[in-house]
Amino acid sequence: MTADIFKRLYLPFHAKLYRIAFALVGNQEEAEDIVQEVYSRLWERKEELAAVRNPEAYAITLVKHFCLDYLRSPRASQPAAELEDAGEFLSDSSPEKETEEKDQIRQVQRWINELPLNQQQVLRLQGVEDYSVEEIEQITGYTAGNIRVLLSRARKTIREQFKKLYGNE
Repeated sequence: MTADIFKRLYLPFHAKLYRIAFALVGNQEEAEDIVQEVYSRLWERKEELAAVRNPEAYAITLVKHFCLDYLRSPRASQPAAELEDAGEFLSDSSPEKETEEKDQIRQVQRWINELPLNQQQVLRLQGVEDYSVEEIEQITGYTAGNIRVLLSRARKTIREQFKKLYGNE
């Protein structure tokens, strides 16, 4: 496979691959690194890619596997830097209220990171990246029913922990 064919077949998916990686790992730098590594591996296997019938699905599958490897690694337990700025959307509130809301956001992120991996994935894909159930099926390989159950369990767990810690706010 030539460089031109590779670029034409695989580079158009870059933005989508990044969004998926970011939704799964929750960290901008790691998502960028994962996508870069996927492209590197694809290029290393350029001769084998002629047999791939669906380049987009193949690339998405590689991103998913790299993300799963990352999430299993010790590095994944570090909090996402993006959350430090999560409270920037707040307006017209006191500094105390903003601090409290930022603390709540960080706590929810910690709870999400403690969920089982499959619940984390679907929650991030649906809640952060706003993917449809059909798109999540394609990315994860889970069935629509399984995705709905995972989302329900994840939300229930987070809701219960939030109520337990913060009361009925």
